[in-house]
Amino acid sequence: MTGKQFTSVWVREPRKPAAPGRSRMEIVRAAVEMLDEEGLSGLSMRKLGAKLGAGATSLYWYVATKDELLELVYDEVWGEMTVPDPDRVGWRDSASAVAHSMRQAVLRHPWSADLIGRLPALGPQAMLVADRMRKMIKAAGFTGMDIDFAISTLTAYVFGMTIPEIAWNTAMGDRYDADEMRAVVTRAAAGHPDMLERIDMDTYDDPQAIREMCFDFGLVSLLDGLERRLAT
Repeated sequence: MTGKQFTSVWVREPRKPAAPGRSRMEIVRAAVEMLDEEGLSGLSMRKLGAKLGAGATSLYWYVATKDELLELVYDEVWGEMTVPDPDRVGWRDSASAVAHSMRQAVLRHPWSADLIGRLPALGPQAMLVADRMRKMIKAAGFTGMDIDFAISTLTAYVFGMTIPEIAWNTAMGDRYDADEMRAVVTRAAAGHPDMLERIDMDTYDDPQAIREMCFDFGLVSLLDGLERRLAT
């Protein structure tokens, strides 16, 4: 029994509409706007067609399926990530910059968190980021498969920190109350002195600032670890 053949919108020729009309990029940008407003559950070819003043069937001249459309919009998120030239800024500054831009791109488009690992990142924007990250890691001194391992470690850290943050933001919205959170955690931590000590550190008033500090702490530690590995 053979499995489903792997395919991607990026490995076939773009569809040619029967008559001049909208461009595929126009459709993709409209889809990104809709996703930012309504999330993945709010995207449909029918609603996208209405947004563009066209019928859903006319969109299929440009994209064969909704999954293909998601591949296209996913690549737009990768296009917002930047990898400074390591020859100009050094590999650590380049790695720090791409990690922060990767985090911010996903936070700007929370729906993209549900596509990470689900869709292949094979579009031109994603390929450009991947190619530049390879140059960055090679500049650090990594060789062979260690280049891929180092890149995977960095991206796994970014996504691993960012996806739960998106889930929290989505669940809480504007309903977060620092005093209420502190009171609940205090009750839950009764009998655990080290946890109670943490509660007194006043970390609940600005969770966004704490998350950014935590991200920076972990990122610096990760880069220190990669640097140390090169020295061994």
